[in-house]
Amino acid sequence: MSAVTFTGGWPAAGDAITVAELDRIPDDGRRYELLDGTLVVSPRPTTGHQFVATRLAGLLTIACPDDFGVVAEPAVQVNPQTELVPDTVVVRIGQVGEAKFTKPPLLAVEVRSPSTALIDLNRKKSTYEKFDVPSYWIIDPDPARPELTVFELRDGHYSLEAKTTQTISLERPFPVTIALASLTRGLRR
Repeated sequence: MSAVTFTGGWPAAGDAITVAELDRIPDDGRRYELLDGTLVVSPRPTTGHQFVATRLAGLLTIACPDDFGVVAEPAVQVNPQTELVPDTVVVRIGQVGEAKFTKPPLLAVEVRSPSTALIDLNRKKSTYEKFDVPSYWIIDPDPARPELTVFELRDGHYSLEAKTTQTISLERPFPVTIALASLTRGLRR
């Protein structure tokens, strides 16, 4: 068991929290993210959620060119008051190595959970858009009907490129074909 001391305590209610303060929170199994200084706490993802994220990361890794890398659950620091933890990112291989990514990934993927659906579709999407992340995907991991929503950055704004439950071939960040049913195959409905 480890103990952490917070010198000066947490900011007063209503005050923004910084990434530096977030970094001092001990690991307690929850996912902590910051959106414009607001702490967003999510429960640990279900094993079904993690299963889908892992299968997608595997598909991306197989198709990934050598100069890119696929990373699961990294910290992506957008600014001193915003840090997100997407389920999967694709980055240029030269970005891999530090504790967190501080430059935009080429792709950020969120596997939707009931508790985070609105945040993924609104606030995170807006944050990734402002951070100039070229591609943002949201996966609904419903075993009966998995769905992929694809946003691509065009002239500084996300454009809905696809929303499908079928097999799809995408070109960004690199050519890859994803059979949505394969992401949830074997899971209980």
